[in-house]
Order: sequence, then C-alpha cells, then structure tokens
Amino acid sequence: MSDIVQYEVRDQIAVITLNRPEVHNAQNPELLEDLDACWTRAAKDDEVKVILLQANGKNFSAGHDLAVPEGKKDVFAGFDWDTRGITGQYLWEQSHYFEYSRRWRNNPKPSIAVVQGACIAAGLMLCWPCDLIVASDNAWFSDPTIVMGIAGVEYHGHTWELGPRKAKQMLFTAEKITAQEAAKLGMVNEVVPADELRDYAYKLAQKIAAQDLFSLMMAKRVVNQTMDTMGQPAALQAAFDVHEFQHAQCLIRSGATSAVLTRDVSRLKKSNEKS
Repeated sequence: MSDIVQYEVRDQIAVITLNRPEVHNAQNPELLEDLDACWTRAAKDDEVKVILLQANGKNFSAGHDLAVPEGKKDVFAGFDWDTRGITGQYLWEQSHYFEYSRRWRNNPKPSIAVVQGACIAAGLMLCWPCDLIVASDNAWFSDPTIVMGIAGVEYHGHTWELGPRKAKQMLFTAEKITAQEAAKLGMVNEVVPADELRDYAYKLAQKIAAQDLFSLMMAKRVVNQTMDTMGQPAALQAAFDVHEFQHAQCLIRSGATSAVLTRDVSRLKKSNEKS
C-alpha cells in the first residue's frame, strides 16, 4: 500500500486519510484500490469499532483524477481501450466506482466522513457511503457532471441524500450546495468551524466506539435494510447503467467518453496553481 491513503487505529477507531492534497485528493486507480483495502482491513480488525474517513489539504476530494495518462485515449484509463472499448469502461467503472461505494456503504461497522472544502462529483461517492457526515463550515458539495454530458456520478445517491427536487436542481444546474444547506436537507449531520472539524469528528467517533459493537452493527443493518427494502440497490444499479450508456453516447459524439474538464474542477486546479 502506498502513502496516498494513510491508515491508523487508535481508541478503537480506524482513521483512513486521503493524502493527495497537491491534487485536491483527486481519485486515481491507485488511491481507490488502497482506499478499498483500508475499508476491508478495518472491517476485519476486531479492535476497530468505528471507521473515520478524512482527507489532508484544503479540499476533501475533487472527484476523479481527470488527467489523461500518457499513451491513453481518455481520462478514465483503468483498462485497455484498444481491445476492450466501452465493455472495458463498463466493467472497470462497475468494479472501481460503483461496487467500491456499495461495499463501503455495506461495511458492517459505523463510519463517519469528515469533509472540508470542496467535495465534487466522485468525492460524493466517498462520503455518501458513510453513515454520518461531519462537514466544516466552508465545505461545499457539487456534481457538475452534466457539463461533461453525464447525468450524475456512478453511485447515484442524489435522490436518497437530498430528496427528488433538490437532487434535480443539483444535477440540472451543476451548482454547489453549501454544508449549511446540506445539513438542512439531512445529507450532513453536523457543520462545525473548519479549525474544529477533526477534533469534533474524532470525539463523535469516540462516543460511538464506547457502545457495544454488535449493537452498533445491528442498528446500522436495520437502517440500511430499510433503505434496501425501499429499493435503493435496484435504483442505484439502474442509474449506474444509465451513466454508462451516456459514456457510450459521448464516445459516439466526440470520440471520448466524457468532457475532460468541468467548471468546478478547473477552478480548483487554478486555485492550486496560485497557492
């Protein structure tokens, strides 16, 4: 495992830290694979009761790493385009994006996402699977994928997290939602000053870790099963298939599976160049 995802256990809390601050914790294949390994490690560790997901730097995550790797045709290059085409695209995104997020959501242990600054597009697929979200007062959330010709990220939790009308507004306009508004909508549990964020989240994790692990797991299971009974798994799978269909449309129209840059990611890159 590389150092782009850090892992430590203290006070029965597994602290997982994204560590690509120089690119706003953009997600490349290596980061996602390491992150999934950390989630699995925490699930299997008998000493761990709570999982805390945080990120170094000013921003939680700028989403997918949109840099086109050398020798590749497209930004999402975890497979060989020349031999696998859109089939490879579908299978790779299913395993690395959709199934990872679903697996983190179904991890039996309670989890908390600690979000500061920007959480863009695929950044939502890191925090939405967590049971609780604690955000700094300068945090904001955005899914501008419509600008790329796509109707939302691969793990399409928008309706479940925001309600149908706000979900549509977020997608139609590509505008950001502040932490304060996200809290009013029920997507975020707590909003705290940025300089208090990690301490607050850790104390919350300690409070949860003081409870009986089996009781915590069963409480989580009951709530998740309620959402499953309401149809969340089928809805998410259907939305993922639509997402992949749109990649195919973009490929036919422009020769690439999506636009290379979005407004929000471009703004973050410019901000990084100045800092």
